[in-house]
Amino acid sequence: MLYFTADTHFFHEALLGDNDFAPRLFTSVDQMNQTIITNWNQRVQATDRVYLLGDIAFVPNKPTAFAQVNQLLTQLNGQLIMIKGNHDNRAFLKYLAQHNQPLSDGRLHYQFESVGVLIKVNHHQYFLTHYPLLLGRVKQTFNLHGHIHHSMLPIAENINVGLDAPERDLLPKSPAFGTPLSVAEIELIFERKQAVLAQDEQR
Repeated sequence: MLYFTADTHFFHEALLGDNDFAPRLFTSVDQMNQTIITNWNQRVQATDRVYLLGDIAFVPNKPTAFAQVNQLLTQLNGQLIMIKGNHDNRAFLKYLAQHNQPLSDGRLHYQFESVGVLIKVNHHQYFLTHYPLLLGRVKQTFNLHGHIHHSMLPIAENINVGLDAPERDLLPKSPAFGTPLSVAEIELIFERKQAVLAQDEQR
């Protein structure tokens, strides 16, 4: 199965606490990191693929810090297809590539995309990027993105899949923090967001 997420921000201590940008009500980064791992693995199976759309971690630009993140990422189920975010420097991604390990089925645990990728899912095109794109008038095309955390663009086709995204609240039951979103949830978010925006226009 396919899943999508962004803005894990592992080890990012400044995000802890109640704030408007990315409220993460944890007492420590260890608690936050473990919550993401636990909730991720409750949904994602070893054979699944997860598109992680940037801002993987926030650590010093040192191999010892990169090793900490790598050790954590190895605990996540599925193959991770990572798109570079503004907090993901090339030295960090190069380190992960050098320490990439095969999964039980022979696939490498990590794949990398520099800016973004276009895939086709259920007769839709998904532009997968870290930064949101302004696509103009489109049909059967979504832009899945992260970056803006607890903010939502007023465009139904732009879907924030980040851990802090308000789009998650459009689902009947908001997934637990750290849970990647499924294709079915993406399509439901689009329908709900379209309806909410239409109501707002009528007011």
